[in-house]
Amino acid sequence: MPLPIQSIYQSPVEPMQVDAPPEDNDNTEEEPYVVENPSLDLEAYANSYSGLAKLYRLMYIADHCPSLKLEALKTAINYVMNTYNVTLYQQLHKKLQETVVIGGSSLPDIAGGGQSSNSQDLPTHDLQWVDTKSKKAALKLEKLDSDLKNYKSNSIKESIRRGHDDLGDHYLDCGDLSNALKCYSRARDYCTSGKHVVNMCLNVIKVSVYLQNWSHVLSYVNKAEATPDFSEVHGKDASGSSQGVLTRLKCAAGLAELATKKYKSAARHFLHAAFDHCDFPELLSPSNVAVYGGLCALATFDRQELQKNVIFSSSFKLFLELEPQLRDIIFKFYESKYASCLKLLDEIKDNLLLDMYIAPHVSTLYTQIRNRALIQYFSPYLSADMRKMAFAFNTTVPALEDELMQLILEGQIQARIDSHNKILYAKDVDQRSTTFERSLTVGREYQRRTRMLILRAAMLQHQIHVKDPEDNGEISFQNLASGFKCCGSHVMDAVSSLQSPQRDTTTTGACSGHHIVAEMSVAPGNSSLLMTPRN
Repeated sequence: MPLPIQSIYQSPVEPMQVDAPPEDNDNTEEEPYVVENPSLDLEAYANSYSGLAKLYRLMYIADHCPSLKLEALKTAINYVMNTYNVTLYQQLHKKLQETVVIGGSSLPDIAGGGQSSNSQDLPTHDLQWVDTKSKKAALKLEKLDSDLKNYKSNSIKESIRRGHDDLGDHYLDCGDLSNALKCYSRARDYCTSGKHVVNMCLNVIKVSVYLQNWSHVLSYVNKAEATPDFSEVHGKDASGSSQGVLTRLKCAAGLAELATKKYKSAARHFLHAAFDHCDFPELLSPSNVAVYGGLCALATFDRQELQKNVIFSSSFKLFLELEPQLRDIIFKFYESKYASCLKLLDEIKDNLLLDMYIAPHVSTLYTQIRNRALIQYFSPYLSADMRKMAFAFNTTVPALEDELMQLILEGQIQARIDSHNKILYAKDVDQRSTTFERSLTVGREYQRRTRMLILRAAMLQHQIHVKDPEDNGEISFQNLASGFKCCGSHVMDAVSSLQSPQRDTTTTGACSGHHIVAEMSVAPGNSSLLMTPRN
């Protein structure tokens, strides 16, 4: 990502450790690209977010789209002036000045309303605002810190927890993610209910997403879901505040899985989001859930999963209504109208490349969707004319041949290419040999299970069972393996040879078939029967 990520590895954190080594995310090393013709409504897009999510997304658009750069920077500067984030304000003005210098008099006429762009249209770098905000932030920090010390001296857990949260909110408003994470994490030891723990986890998750620390995100999602009070409430009441919290957790987990390229897992998380409770502008909008979940599902789900979990899903349908183009893409893919499906995908590609979370994965997801379409197209046939296939996929025959060759080499399509006649033949599968091989495998598995059942029956017959090892004077049978491949009679021979053991002795016996060796050790307070297979 082109966003500056602050380091959180400065000093030990109390009362819990939140430091972790930086992650090697592939999306932080993306190749630079430029989007020329987006159809994005920047104002509506920006209004879907709040806080740092809004600022970071606007900065990402400014870095990758020259036609929207000026408008994005102006919107970001106007918004950041409502916060204490002086550092980001100065960074945005620096980018704005660079844009003006590079563009000169040929700046795009975006904010001028038809008039020529000039210095009056651009926000000026207000040094007085910087000084005033810095002083106010310092005073507020001093007050919050003083309040927290007072709460600690009174030893009121609830007040201390809220004091840490207030400090974390202030640091977040100032753009100091490192200290915000520490304050939110310290509130954990002062949580007095499951609701407080879940709230703490949500705060840590939010900051961890800004820091792109995805392992931290998943860790705290699991902690929140494992909170007893939250689990009980969610189990009894599928609606209400608990459903809203669950949706936030699912969205955060989906975002982390997407960032780590676990697309199928990401799709499942997004598909579990509830439309009526999807209110998380600090990270995602409902449209993002539709796009992320829909594309990941297209790339990884088979036909049955796509039908059941996406097309027939009553909850996800509501998300897809926000993105009509994506909805059409999914339905056309399911109806095997691949040419129009891929054409629509190309139409929304520019807008996807301006989304900071999905952009690094657009190329991979598009390739997987196209490959899945090729596999699904050919699956019912023994042979296919590559000319007709190329027409169906709106491509050329040589390009299609290269794609099919790659899929064959990867083992995703079991076929051969007749390059002269341009025909794709499915590989002949010897059904007779395959059936016999499957029958032998089933037979071997049946034999193994039968031997295990005979062994278990013999052990029950001779009352071989585990007793409390702390019960003095009782025989305790330990380390019994249920997978011995021997018949019941052999087990009975081995057990009967160990009748009436003496105290403080060790007796060994073997079954007549030499499949098993049984050893019984008897000592006060420590008696055991050990069965081991013999080679």
